Amino acid sequence: MNGLYIAFAPLQGYTDATYRRAHWECVGGVDEYYTPFVRNEKGEIRKKDLRDTDPATNAGVPTVPQVIARDGDEMARLCDALQGQGWRRIDLNMGCPFPMQVRAGRGSGLLQRPDCIAEIQREMQRRPEVLFSVKMRLGQESIDEGLAAMSIINEMPLIHVTLHPRLGRQQYKGATDREAFLRLMEECRHPMVYNGDIGLTSLPSLLGREGETTPSKGVMIGRGLLAKPWMLSDKEPAEVLHNMHAVVYRHAVETLCGDSQALTRLHAFWEYVDIPHKQKKAIMKATSLPRYREAVTAAMQVF
Repeated sequence: MNGLYIAFAPLQGYTDATYRRAHWECVGGVDEYYTPFVRNEKGEIRKKDLRDTDPATNAGVPTVPQVIARDGDEMARLCDALQGQGWRRIDLNMGCPFPMQVRAGRGSGLLQRPDCIAEIQREMQRRPEVLFSVKMRLGQESIDEGLAAMSIINEMPLIHVTLHPRLGRQQYKGATDREAFLRLMEECRHPMVYNGDIGLTSLPSLLGREGETTPSKGVMIGRGLLAKPWMLSDKEPAEVLHNMHAVVYRHAVETLCGDSQALTRLHAFWEYVDIPHKQKKAIMKATSLPRYREAVTAAMQVF
């Protein structure tokens, strides 16, 4: 779109490999799909995360595995695992605002620990064969943290920095701070990607047709694309939903055990989708696959 880089942001529980493939094959318009972050948990890398980043599962889909790390040692273990799968492109999450990760010094909590950021920077430099990028917030408690971190981030071997212009403590509340985005972009030596509250109404301004918020490289869209997966396509919304849902539905019923597990995954498909409330409520209340199929059919007839 206008030569601008477009990325699909990761959301835990929603944008798994099956969803990413469904969007790529049924819609497209995205340059890279980022995986939910791969993490260390109880001293080991989660096997579930590595199944999601399996190159065979992601074959043909332009995928970027993302990691979340608290220091150089964690970064090394995560990179070793992903490089062992064959990846030579890795994104570091320095923006997750969820308290459990922040308290552990990961995500936006890492922005308060410049010594650990420096460890990660050195670990990146030891891996010249990898194309790294970073996704970050303005800071956890104040923009001063982001500005201080930027002096180290500038020394990282990165292809770009994605910035969500909220503080970590805000999580997803309040308005994004476009002026703060510009301030950090001025300090950043890497190409910048904008992320945060991008929908059909805000995308034109980010593309430079209005305002002065244009990032230097492109945009990353998350919840906006989950709500309107057809956003970047000229296809009819109903066609996009029908085709994507068919992919996700088939995978859920073929690979998960019983109605309950399948419905948990299928309900997540609809949670953000912009459809009438009455029809969404019927889908989300369905407790069996037959009733779920009836609710989906009814929703598609009025969409």
